[in-house]
Amino acid sequence: MSGHSKWATIKHKKGAADKARGKLFAKLIRQVEVAAREGGGDPDANPTLRTMYQKARDASVPLDTIDRAIKRGTGELEGVTYEAITYEGYAPHGVALLVEVLTDNRNRTGAEIRTIFSRSGGSMAEPGAVAWQFSRAGVVTVPPTVAEDDLMLVALDAGAEDIADDGDSWRVTCEPAGVNDVRAALEAAGIPVESAETTMVASTTIGLDDAAAASAVLRVVDALDDHDDVQNVYANFDIPESLLATIES
Repeated sequence: MSGHSKWATIKHKKGAADKARGKLFAKLIRQVEVAAREGGGDPDANPTLRTMYQKARDASVPLDTIDRAIKRGTGELEGVTYEAITYEGYAPHGVALLVEVLTDNRNRTGAEIRTIFSRSGGSMAEPGAVAWQFSRAGVVTVPPTVAEDDLMLVALDAGAEDIADDGDSWRVTCEPAGVNDVRAALEAAGIPVESAETTMVASTTIGLDDAAAASAVLRVVDALDDHDDVQNVYANFDIPESLLATIES
């Protein structure tokens, strides 16, 4: 999963372009709206909304835009009702994919996701065929300049389960419900946080050391991620950092 996370980070850095940033904003706003609809508009009483709110702020989504999304979710402003659906499938070389969407038209989105899979070299799978390979976790990333001992002391005391070196960041893993507490504890200790979110982590990964194979897999991931209704794409590939950098360039 580390390779997939790093590819997502690279894409977000490239997302400084207006079109890419607009797509990212739209997805985050939709997530905020759904979180408010399902758990209420108070971030202090709705952990999911609190996480989505902070994720949107980390991406520099304007406060008034976030506030309007919350009001649409709670019914204070008129909005669209979105349905959460998870699709399962495979990219080339047996790489498993989970695709989370928020849609106002299940039939349209399902047909479009199936078309993306088939046109980009992947294939759809039956429900349950892939999901068992993933589990939900909280992940907090911290700059690599933070001393490992300092990070470990605070993070483990706050409920973190693991700390890993991803090269250009530290990855702190915890229970999904504890991600906000871990983030708050780190920031209270003066440790900067780059991001904090709940995500799906693969139990095993498929290593891709060949540029052609890696590109074929990333082609499917990117095509899915580019769909307006797709919120997250999770995969169990692991591509070396040097190869990712080569493909990105």
